[in-house]
Amino acid sequence: MKKPLYTVSAPGRICLFGEHSDYLGLPVITMAMNLRLTISAFPRKDKKFKIIMPDIHEEEIFTPSQALPYTKERDYLRSGVNVLKRKGCSFSKGYDFFVKSKIPINSGASSSSALVVAWVKMLLALQHHENEFNPIEIAKLAYEAEVLEFKEAGGRMDHFAISIGELIYHENHKTIDIRFLDEAIQGIVLGDSLEKKETIETLKKNSREVKEGFRQIKKVISNFNVEITPVQEVLKKISETSDPLQKAMATLKNRDITHQALQELVLKPFQNPKKIGKLMNEHHLMLKKYLKISTPKIERMIKASLKAGAYGAKIHGSGLGGTMIAYAPGREKQVAKAIERVGGKATLVHQDRGVIT
Repeated sequence: MKKPLYTVSAPGRICLFGEHSDYLGLPVITMAMNLRLTISAFPRKDKKFKIIMPDIHEEEIFTPSQALPYTKERDYLRSGVNVLKRKGCSFSKGYDFFVKSKIPINSGASSSSALVVAWVKMLLALQHHENEFNPIEIAKLAYEAEVLEFKEAGGRMDHFAISIGELIYHENHKTIDIRFLDEAIQGIVLGDSLEKKETIETLKKNSREVKEGFRQIKKVISNFNVEITPVQEVLKKISETSDPLQKAMATLKNRDITHQALQELVLKPFQNPKKIGKLMNEHHLMLKKYLKISTPKIERMIKASLKAGAYGAKIHGSGLGGTMIAYAPGREKQVAKAIERVGGKATLVHQDRGVIT
């Protein structure tokens, strides 16, 4: 086989803290992981793009210089081209692209966002564009191609986590604030329930209800600020227990858990892994009890992980299926076996780089 003109590699991502908070403008802590997706490009003699995806037994072919109407929901390959064309890029040459991935599909590990980030970087590389090596701009373009182009409910967490890589704390509200956490986190086990998750409708429903809860709080506390108003201040004045209010309160508690986790993770080396695990368990409780995104199988996997020695575990991604993660430094193999005994598929993962050529 001929040597590719370019090969781009993008990681999957782990959300350690801040699940179901990013699309509300609240902070998250993410880790790029060593399960990666690659796209290789080979020149063609015509002006077509042919994308071959053997993992999902699909192929696509289109002429990028022509207008590209969308032919299916979330048509990310065409949307990436369309977004870049609106930014002034032109595509006059043809290529064959081969896509291979080790990231679990439709499981909460951001396989689709990894595809979009890698695709945007590939398109920029083919143009020798000035933003080819700018991870912030790549993340912004990928977010536009995946979320804004299709008016979806998701946030920018996945795109920044995948493009930048490593272990980072980030806020994507009015401004973009990225903080690298230099000490690599060890002992993460990714457990795949092998149940397909529900992404789009789950995000829309929870986003809608949490925002309604925030509106109800605002009626009582006029200076309420979702980023900084203490939970205790809200509890003093809000006694109702509607679903939107409960989800809003759970989201505020997860905001504070993320802030507490940040303080633990900046210590070098991490001085209290049990505290990190405890915070992860508290985070999962909010996701399970109030945002209601767990499943019986995920709960069995989490229970088995904790019994096998994990300090903490939580559902991972949008939920109602997909994956969970366990934090088990020194007990990774035992936890992986425990997950598989209850029907999951376990993978030991470690921190990795962002998108690269």
